[in-house]
Amino acid sequence: MSIAPYIILLFIGYFVFTIDKKKEGFPVPTVLILLGIGLFFIPYFSSIQVSEDTIYHIFLPGLLFTAAYRFPFSALKRNGGIISFLATIGILLTVLLLGTLIYVVSGIGGSLSFLGAILAASILTPTDPVSVVSVLQKSSGDEMMADVLEGESMINDGTSIVIFSVISGVFLKDKSFSIAGFLSEFLIVSFGGVVVGLVFGWLFSKAVHVTHHKEYQVMLSIILAYGIFNIAEHFGFSGVLATVFAGITLSYEFDRTLKGEHFRESLDGFWGVIKISILSLLFLLIGITSANYLFSFEFWGLAFLIFVISLVVRFIIITGATRIFPFWRKKITGKESLLLSWAGLKGSMSVFLLLSLQSKADQNAEFIISLTFAVVLISLIVQSIGVYPLSKKLLTDQSK
Repeated sequence: MSIAPYIILLFIGYFVFTIDKKKEGFPVPTVLILLGIGLFFIPYFSSIQVSEDTIYHIFLPGLLFTAAYRFPFSALKRNGGIISFLATIGILLTVLLLGTLIYVVSGIGGSLSFLGAILAASILTPTDPVSVVSVLQKSSGDEMMADVLEGESMINDGTSIVIFSVISGVFLKDKSFSIAGFLSEFLIVSFGGVVVGLVFGWLFSKAVHVTHHKEYQVMLSIILAYGIFNIAEHFGFSGVLATVFAGITLSYEFDRTLKGEHFRESLDGFWGVIKISILSLLFLLIGITSANYLFSFEFWGLAFLIFVISLVVRFIIITGATRIFPFWRKKITGKESLLLSWAGLKGSMSVFLLLSLQSKADQNAEFIISLTFAVVLISLIVQSIGVYPLSKKLLTDQSK
């Protein structure tokens, strides 16, 4: 496949992100996805395919590493309790509750088995706030909510893959299910990824002092971001969590050194460009790819109902979590829980899981794939459009 179409896609992304810089609350994901759907009708672009390997091994490591090393370690320390809960126990409860409700309402359209509904829920559970984080910061001025949202998203990407892998394996009849087996696999894969990330992140933080050349420091960061991802995956651990915790360790070490800001500036120039380039390609490709499934899909009412249910379930989990931790009862109000629920839109991880299921499944999973693709698309469009006015409204109400 020629590289020319991808250059054109980057050029389109350049225009969209340029508008985003000039217009407050501009819904970048929505615009890019709708443009992608429109491009599907142009033969030159309709043949473009995005594979699960492209998203998982090329797009995700760069996005995760950029978010992780830029994430202030002090914010993780302050918000670690709620982030850890939402990204582990919270995501397990969400899959179970959302899956049960999907099973109940699925009779409206094509009936789903309980296991199929749980599988759909595991695809729809990971959050991907992308540009929503910056919108939250600008519109509400609340760094804490943005930190919780971004921290949860980074970690739950890793835990969601483990959950999906187990459930999809049972659904496709590749393996049997047991609670003990699930918990052991969950702990080994997750803990292994965290340990690998911490070790290599610490080693990089020391190695970066060896050279004073910015170019070589950036080069070393590329090796860390993509190398640690593949090393962890090779040994059966979570590459996502390895990359995230390598970046977090780097952030911690940068905070402890006098040259920390210098190192951050060296990396920001490169990874800032990489981030918006990946996001441009990713959302446009999601639009092009989803068009294959959505124009023949008939159950949009069911998809919208599941989207609403997913928001309600997330609100219940977040509200419940803030009531469990006494410290968070005063920090996160009901309105802020609502905003955090709305801002947790679906994205790259959900699309990766969908494509992963597509590559392994037979015709029995076609309805699940089309249904979840529709819900992801609704989430990206509706939530990214609504987050700015909702945050402004809640902020105005609280200031009165």
